[in-house]
Amino acid sequence: MDDFLTGVIEGFYGRCWTWQERQSSVDFLRENGLNTYIYAPKSDAMLRRDWDKPWIDQDFEKLMALGEHCRASKVRWGLGLSPLEAYIDYGPRTLERLKPKLAAIDRLRPDILCILFDDMRGDVPDLARLQARMVADIATFSSAPRMILCPTYYSADPVLERVFGAMPRGYWQQLGSELDAKLDFFWTGERVCSKSYDCDSLAAITEAMQRAPVLWDNYPVNDGAKMSRRLNLRPFRGRPRSIQAWCRGHLANPMNQAYLSRVALCTMPACRSPAADFEQALERLAPPALGGLLTRDLALFSDRGLDAIDAAHKSRLELEYGAFEHPLAREVLGWLRGEYRFDPACLTE
Repeated sequence: MDDFLTGVIEGFYGRCWTWQERQSSVDFLRENGLNTYIYAPKSDAMLRRDWDKPWIDQDFEKLMALGEHCRASKVRWGLGLSPLEAYIDYGPRTLERLKPKLAAIDRLRPDILCILFDDMRGDVPDLARLQARMVADIATFSSAPRMILCPTYYSADPVLERVFGAMPRGYWQQLGSELDAKLDFFWTGERVCSKSYDCDSLAAITEAMQRAPVLWDNYPVNDGAKMSRRLNLRPFRGRPRSIQAWCRGHLANPMNQAYLSRVALCTMPACRSPAADFEQALERLAPPALGGLLTRDLALFSDRGLDAIDAAHKSRLELEYGAFEHPLAREVLGWLRGEYRFDPACLTE
């Protein structure tokens, strides 16, 4: 299998995908030449807020089945452990609380274990040292062939310091020097939601971290208060096919809408032809009449969003999309009816 990771990381907030949608998405990845699916929804409390508590049997069995489906499909199977601020005052007691969860994760046999410190407090003394020590301990008790760290400061975007506190001086350099050289790390770019990537900015973080990044591409994700009002259906832009020379992987964080995400995902650099675009994606994903509606409404859904749709227009759209028994149409209807409404409470999970 190619060492370069291409695919999706289900790492968004809010309403998550169903187990059926996940298995179907693995099939989609395989069919489009993408090789990686990472399960890391923020809504799975067992991976984040309740990281030291066991999964209930039913959920664990579903995770087991998902991993088996990935293996059968020859798609890399990854899991994102996001132990909420467990690095603060990290020591032997915290490690003892981690061990049962690591043992359970080993039973799932992930190809990739991600240790995610994103969207957590960062103004902590010795932050890089504590996180590097924690990751080293996890690596000792994990048999996952590959590990990826997401730093607390996973972008150069100043919004992270405004929200999570001032980044310790030399954080990236210290973290890079203390991590095992075999470990990868996630990077979203110059912004949390980067519009493009270029070799100069990627070279800078590669130098600081002493290894090339795996891109956590926050497109077409739409899980924020404003973003949830839009459906990001436009093709990927600013991600040239040469991106593989600058990083160790390219994983997209998709929308809460599993099937509509595929319209954009079809145009990722790893699976598109030079001419791949929105219309070609729809030809593959939707019947012609439904594709015609989505083409007509592309600017409305992707650029203007729900706030530009008045009640009368919404009723007309519901009638039009309601005429189709198709997952793309069902997700449009759910979005129009507010079923994907952003809930600020999800940020505390």
